[in-house]
Amino acid sequence: MVEISIENVVATASIGQDLDLKAITTALEDAEYEPKQFPGVVYRLKKPKTATLIFRSGKVVCTGAKNIEDVHTAVKTVVKTLAKMGIQVNKNPSIVVQNIVATVNLNTELNLETTAITLGLDNVEYEPEVFPGLVYRLSEPKVVMLLFTSGKIVCTGGKTVENIKEAVQKLNQELTTAGLIKRAR
Repeated sequence: MVEISIENVVATASIGQDLDLKAITTALEDAEYEPKQFPGVVYRLKKPKTATLIFRSGKVVCTGAKNIEDVHTAVKTVVKTLAKMGIQVNKNPSIVVQNIVATVNLNTELNLETTAITLGLDNVEYEPEVFPGLVYRLSEPKVVMLLFTSGKIVCTGGKTVENIKEAVQKLNQELTTAGLIKRAR
């Protein structure tokens, strides 16, 4: 099995209603709020290294985490920090993973034209004059994979790490069966 590296986990949660973003920005040291450019507060944490977008509605989006545990840690940190400031927040918000982005290296070069035909033209977009990678859409699990001639792959759209692993395993099996990559010895 090839090594999968999680690059980004994006998750959402609802921590309250009608938040005063200016007050939050004033109280949080590393917060940025430029309402003319973006309608939410950007709050960066150093540990875990994440950015949490806080919106007036009480919705938050956590991005930049390398695993799901870091998402939970970041959201809990934001909630505790806001609660200490006297802002009423939901102290146990439900966190929903929206997207996991991962990378894989097959350690072999790919002929993308042959790969496009092998994977089935219904599930593939390949226009090298527009984009240098092949876009492969799996229906189960619902994941999109970007394949490059270098053998590097970007997987996106998974809701769980298992989704990503299953998609990579399916792709690896299809390419190996078609003789486009050699099995590791």
